[in-house]
Amino acid sequence: MVGPASKKSVINHLKTGFAVSERRSCQLVGLSRSGFRYQAKVKDEQRLRLRLKELASQYPRYGYLLLHNLLKAEGLVINKKRTYRLYTEEKLQVRTKKRKKLTRPRVVMDTPLKADERWSMDFVSDQLSNGRRFRVLNIVDDFSREMIGQLVSVSISGQQVARFLNELIEQRGKPKNLVCDNGPEFTSKAMFFWSEDSGVKLSFIQPGKPTQNAFVESLNGKFRDGCLNQHWFRSLEEAKKQIEQWRYHYNHERPHSSLNYMTPVAFAKQAA
Repeated sequence: MVGPASKKSVINHLKTGFAVSERRSCQLVGLSRSGFRYQAKVKDEQRLRLRLKELASQYPRYGYLLLHNLLKAEGLVINKKRTYRLYTEEKLQVRTKKRKKLTRPRVVMDTPLKADERWSMDFVSDQLSNGRRFRVLNIVDDFSREMIGQLVSVSISGQQVARFLNELIEQRGKPKNLVCDNGPEFTSKAMFFWSEDSGVKLSFIQPGKPTQNAFVESLNGKFRDGCLNQHWFRSLEEAKKQIEQWRYHYNHERPHSSLNYMTPVAFAKQAA
């Protein structure tokens, strides 16, 4: 089978060697005139490669699908196969540690039908460069996966948790339900009275069953992998600044696979 490139060569030979018109030459060869005149566009991939490497350097734990959707949001790419080709050519694959798989029963959690119907909260710990420990309280909306708020402090009591929740409720309204574990901060008298006053039900998971709080557990993993493990904090103020920047990126810029690669904020607006 003769390809278009070979047909174009024959047409050029007929035109120059035998003075046959372009129309007649195309008819003889069986190629349309538009196909003969078509010039393949050379794709300038240098800009795309540079931006892909910049994003991979900025977010080293992102795979090619997340990077593809960030590039797509900037209007640089459409086809994810092209992104994957460049991703592999530049050797940007994320290296993952092989972990021993444990067989555990899966607990399927129902997803709320609208935003601010159910929140989940849990703590994550880290340390500063001087070895001082600090904690982060993460609160997520289980419907939109939006990181509602993060409380960063050296120590966090039940009273601080209650005050922080009141601040969030003033900003966006209160949920019907709040899922948490059985930590002393959540089972304290301060939280008991807060639940009574606010009318928000506290739903405690079973001890040793983190899968019953799967939404915030998943968020904690992304937060540690994408923020805490990527920075070395010299002070608590620096930690707060970096964590706030990460929260904005997570809510407004980072595509979420479970939301059809939409950002949490965009998904919540679409569902409103």
